Amino acid sequence: MCFCVGHLVRTLLSTMGGKLALFWKAPDQKESEGKRILPRQLDAEDDVTNYASINDSAMSRVPCAGIARRGHVNCPTCQGTGRIPREQERQLVALIPYGDQRLKPRRTKLYVCLAVTICLLTTSLSLFFLFPRSITVLPAGLNTTSVGFNANTTSIYLNMTNVLNITNNNFYLVSAVQLDVEVLHQSLVVGKTTMKTPLNMSPLQSGQIYYMVASRILDDNTYNICTWTKVKVHNILLHIQGSLTCTYLCHSEQLAFEDYQYVDCRGNATLPHPLYHRPP
Repeated sequence: MCFCVGHLVRTLLSTMGGKLALFWKAPDQKESEGKRILPRQLDAEDDVTNYASINDSAMSRVPCAGIARRGHVNCPTCQGTGRIPREQERQLVALIPYGDQRLKPRRTKLYVCLAVTICLLTTSLSLFFLFPRSITVLPAGLNTTSVGFNANTTSIYLNMTNVLNITNNNFYLVSAVQLDVEVLHQSLVVGKTTMKTPLNMSPLQSGQIYYMVASRILDDNTYNICTWTKVKVHNILLHIQGSLTCTYLCHSEQLAFEDYQYVDCRGNATLPHPLYHRPP
């Protein structure tokens, strides 16, 4: 009986002593384990600080070695070392994460819409102001005439001064450079002229050109109508057709016109006729 009690006491004492020993040894073991863990953490941190992008940005520091241990692919630039050669510093491109804020600039839609609107507005205004519009050429009628006769050849010499109205409907300068005119009587050309007309017309403005055509009519019936005193009306019908050459925006254009006029061939001269002016 005493042997059993003593054995039980020794067992209790040994158990309590082991727990006390573990209690007293725990701080030492923690300290030793801390000493073993801290260097490993420092090594990992060293790996983190050694790897940086070309721009030395703190956001781009990534522990390549740690990533490689987790089964990921190493960086193709540094091959998982976290360092690049100094001589290749300006040649290699830094890797930026897809979720980086630098890849998501602010107000992108606003800038794109604004740029598209400005381009459309500029194009529309350019087309509106530079689109070619018509240049109106209208004969204004006869201004003055002078008539002469040759009884030997039964011919009539007729000098006419006519007026041509030109309207510029464009938003840019138009220049009239040359005028070609033909006068026909009974489908025969009796006179023609070509003249330079250095006329510059401002945008949305009008101008006038005075031109003279010397004609010679060789027809006995027309000569008798013009010289016969018993006839009260001495008018002959003339067909005038021509073309006006205009230039604008490094482009040349020919504008055709025609007109029919009755000319009094009895008198030696015809007074100026009132001119037709187009309203502005």
